[in-house]
This record gives sequence, C-alpha cells and structure tokens, in this order.
Amino acid sequence: MKAFTTSRRHLRAAAWLACLGLAAVADAQEGQHGQAGQGAPVPRPSAAPHVDAAPLGPTAAERLAEIRRRVQGAAVYPAIARNRSVSGEVEVGFRIDPAGVPQEIRVLRSSGSATLDRAAERAVREAAPLPRMLGHVTVPVRFALRDE
Repeated sequence: MKAFTTSRRHLRAAAWLACLGLAAVADAQEGQHGQAGQGAPVPRPSAAPHVDAAPLGPTAAERLAEIRRRVQGAAVYPAIARNRSVSGEVEVGFRIDPAGVPQEIRVLRSSGSATLDRAAERAVREAAPLPRMLGHVTVPVRFALRDE
C-alpha cells in the first residue's frame, strides 16, 4: 500500500508542476503580446509534429531476403561432401541480436549429412552482421553440385 501511496503523491506532484509550467508559459506570452483579454490572441505552444510510428527503411520481407542472400553467399561447400557427391538443403533457425550477430543457431531440418549441417551453421555465423529482425528467423541453406 505504501508504494501505491508514494506513486500517487508523485503523480499529484507531477500534475502540479505541469500546471505551473503552463502558467509560466502563458505569463511569458502575455509579456510578449500585451495583456491577455485585450483582443490579442495568446498563442498556444504547438504540439510536436506528427511522426509515423512505422520505421523508415527496408520492409521485413526485404530484410529477410537480404539475410537469406548473405547466409547463402557465406556458405562454403565442404570439400569432403563435394568429393563424395553429397548435396542437400539445411533449414537453420536463429535470432539476431541488436548488433546484427546471429544467436541461438540451430538446425531445424537436417540435410541428412552432419557435414552439411555444420557448414550451414557456420554460414550463418560468417554472414554477420545481419539486418535486424525481431524474433527467430528461419533460412534454408542449399548445397548443390553443379551437374545436378
């Protein structure tokens, strides 16, 4: 109950301070424009300009496409898998921290080859820094031989 009383006191104090601040603005404007009520309108402080809440820049779909492009570009086909004609697709999931570094990288769907799975995880790490995305991201990494 004490925390509630204290927060109520703070709110009351903040309301009084806001009223005093508005009164000071009105007094200052009266000094600039003569006495209020003598026909001269007292200008009101303007509100902050309207700003759209949607961020500017690439859409989520464009950022996801860029993440996929960078991860696939960073993928290195392991020589041992190539020599054995092993190919496949690995689905990797991860999240991206504010610095663009992938975290919690895990194979969601294996290619059937541990070598390709590890190479896909490595590609995600090597692709950093990545565009910022909220939540977990899922990316396919393809390893295909040229003659396929």
